[in-house]
Formats: sequence, structure tokens, C-alpha cells
Amino acid sequence: MKKKLYILFLMLTTASCFVSCKNEWEEEQFTQMASFKSIVTGQGVSWSYLRYNANGVVRYNLPIVISGSTPNNKARTIHIGLDPDTLARLNQEQYGHRQELYFRQLDPKYYNLPTTITVPEGVSTISLPIDFKMGDLDQSDKWVLPLQILDDPSYDYKANPNKSYRRAMLRVMPFNNYSGEYGGTLYKIFLDGDTEPLTLNKHRTYVADDKTIFLYAGTRDIDYLDRKNYKVLMKFTDENIDVQNRKKKLEVWSDNLANNKFKLGTSQSYYTIDEEMDAKLPYMKHIYITLFLSYEFEDYTTIPGQRLKYKVEGTLSMQRDLNTLIPNEDQQVQW
Repeated sequence: MKKKLYILFLMLTTASCFVSCKNEWEEEQFTQMASFKSIVTGQGVSWSYLRYNANGVVRYNLPIVISGSTPNNKARTIHIGLDPDTLARLNQEQYGHRQELYFRQLDPKYYNLPTTITVPEGVSTISLPIDFKMGDLDQSDKWVLPLQILDDPSYDYKANPNKSYRRAMLRVMPFNNYSGEYGGTLYKIFLDGDTEPLTLNKHRTYVADDKTIFLYAGTRDIDYLDRKNYKVLMKFTDENIDVQNRKKKLEVWSDNLANNKFKLGTSQSYYTIDEEMDAKLPYMKHIYITLFLSYEFEDYTTIPGQRLKYKVEGTLSMQRDLNTLIPNEDQQVQW
């Protein structure tokens, strides 16, 4: 008899636990708040890649999420605004008083975005459409569009207090088929008179137009104060320069020839592009781009009154991965 009572007691206890758990998860476990969904880098910005379009508009969809353990329980109108104050603090934290290195706020003529967007009832994620028109934007500067979710007691939502969720510092980065980060271990930079070359592991290239990219000469990058004086532009042509038709001509020049004395080296600059599908992920396409560059230039700004001569020759290489399951070609790139 006692054993039967014990079993009955155990069954009732277990049943009550299941009922308690079920009722518990029917109710919201957290505060439903509005947040941006963006990946923040160590510099405090979110890289936002945009397919380069010289004449048209490119749309970027920034996700907005209503957090919580249950679906959004009512329609909410989210208010969006600029956030120059946070951008100013970010610059101060990253670069101190070196204002020449600061991220620059994108001019309104290059974008258009709504000031409000409605998240329907039952929907927890929606995209904020931002239309960019950036054909003549100079990529020598570090452009950022600083956004925030505005908060007010009269609004029908609460903005997430965490700064990384309430704010989005969009580091705007146009791209074309050839731009991106290249490996540079075989890209050799010789100072005149030296036999041992300088090398960098990575060299980032930037968009000039659909067929043209640029990088900075020698060891310079976007954080050099004099970088604009040493741009090396490369146009990708369809002209074959070998019998196998693998190597195609690169047209290489500088837009500051009068000062940096840029000139082509003795070897012809060229590029190759190879493609293959991934052996384990058949939907993933790998594109391998190799650049061979040969040029010389003079550094006239590092040491006032002196000119340092450099010779550069070698290859830069980049792998770009495309997820072919994504129908939108611009979104296929796996950054």
C-alpha cells in the first residue's frame, strides 16, 4: 500500500513539474527590446560591403531585432537617427588626438534611409533599407555611417541599452570583382641599396571603378598620413600576354607621378584568375586572383628634404569564396 502511495505521489509531482515548465515558457522571460544586428570589429565598427555601382543605387539591409523569448507581441515603430557623438568618442578611443586618422562621417548625399520603420506584430526581425549612391566616393578615407535606435518614453518600444546593439557604426566598403585583402608574403619591397626586401602579410586594395582597384605603394596602408600621395592604380584588361591565355595585362599607374616619380619596372604586370568548386561543400565556389606587379617609386614625404627610392616586384594573392546557394550574386561573397 505504501509503495502504491509513493508511486502515486511521484507521478503527481512529475506532472506538476511539467505543468509548471509549460506555463513558465508561455510567458516572456526577458524584456523585449529593439537592437541592431551587426558584427563589431576590434576598431568598434561594422564592415558593410557594397557592390560598386558608378551610376546606380545599391541597397544595404541592416537587420533590426526585437529580442525576447516569445514572438514580438505588437506592432512597433522603430525610430532611427544619426549618432555623431558616438563616432567622435570612438575616434578618440581609437586614435586619441590624431584627427588625421579618424573615421569620417559619410556625407548625406551618398545615402538615403528612412527615419522610422515598423516591425509588425508577430515579427521579431526586420531589415532597415539603406540606399547608397557612392560612385565618386574617395576610398582613401575611412567612411562611417553612424546610426542609433532612438529612445523616448512615448515610443512603443525600448532601445537595447547595450551600445553595440543600440548603435551601428557602418564602415562603408564598396567592392568589385577584384578588390579585397591580398596576401603579400611574395610581394617584395626593396629600399635602394638594400638586398633584403621588406614584406607585409596583408595588403588591402580599394575600388576605383568597376575594372580598377588601388593600393598604397610599398609598405603604406590606410593609416599612413601621406597615403594619398602614393596610390598605385591597377586596371584589369582582357588583353592576353601569354600563349596559354592565362595571364592578362594589368595597366598600372600613379595619379601623383610628378611627385613620387612612379614608373613601371622591367617586367610586365599581369593578373590571373582561377576558379574551382569546394571538394566537401559543392555549393561553395573558390576564386583565386593573383596579381604580379613591378614598379618603382620615390618616398618624398617621410624625411623632409630627402627622397628614398624603392623598387617593388612580386605577387599578391587573394581567395574569394562564393556561396552559390544564395540567389543574389552580391550577397554570395563570404567575407
